[in-house]
Amino acid sequence: MIVSGKKILEKAMKKGYAVPHFNVSNLETMQAVFNVCRKLKSPAIIATSESALKYASVEAVVSLFGALAGGAVEFALHLDHGRDMKTIKKCIDSGYTSVMIDASHEPFIKNAQLTKKVVCLAHKKGVSVEAELGTIGGREDFVKGRILYTSPAQAVEFVKKTGCDSLAVAIGTSHGAYKFPGISHLNIKVLKDVRMLVKVPLVLHGASGVSSAVVKKANRYGAKIGRACGVSDNNIRCAVKNGISKVNIDTDLRIAFDAGIREFLAKNPAEFDYRKILGAGRIEMEKIVEEKIFLLGSNLKL
Repeated sequence: MIVSGKKILEKAMKKGYAVPHFNVSNLETMQAVFNVCRKLKSPAIIATSESALKYASVEAVVSLFGALAGGAVEFALHLDHGRDMKTIKKCIDSGYTSVMIDASHEPFIKNAQLTKKVVCLAHKKGVSVEAELGTIGGREDFVKGRILYTSPAQAVEFVKKTGCDSLAVAIGTSHGAYKFPGISHLNIKVLKDVRMLVKVPLVLHGASGVSSAVVKKANRYGAKIGRACGVSDNNIRCAVKNGISKVNIDTDLRIAFDAGIREFLAKNPAEFDYRKILGAGRIEMEKIVEEKIFLLGSNLKL
């Protein structure tokens, strides 16, 4: 069932679980998410970055999503880290049910102005809007930056000025596979303060766990992933307990896809059917999707 991001997130905030947000780029990534979500009866946000749309096109993504999203389980199609206004408008007009305007790199006033502009465009068509205040560290696709914690006081003003439906907060996470030099740490005090003051659902970006087992598997079959470190499951549980309603996952799916394909090719060197090769990547991604759903509890409180 296709619904708005707002509908999914407000239900999660009310019932105290978090919805998984999975970044996708092709048929196999979408299949992995839909297959597991249907099996576990978990809602999900299906998201594409701007670089994913350069790879796959808005039209292809919307078509695939529409073909796969039927049934009783709720799904939203979301633009992640939208910065190009033309792309944001195209997504709003083409069938996305949620968009993110990421002007977090701009000064507060300009961020609020750009966000308000997108809110006005999106709400006319029933499309939800996520915004970001503070900045997430690391680098992934076209998004890069340093960590700048969200100001609770500014968060209240920002939501009031813009009318955004959800807010991504910066509490110490970062994009990519190399988030921390050692043990992960989130600033839960900032999260608690924002949650106490802001009434819209809160979002955690850069939240992949970067499983050491999956990294080792990829490296065993030829990958060269260094000392990657993601956000621990305990940190994620704590963030959800203290007010996070959506958790964004991208890197974990990429590494799993890579590990699955590398293992399959190493064990089946004569195979050249790309459906079987890509299918091996999908199977590994499905394991990650299932782990995240159980971690966030999105299948237990519907």
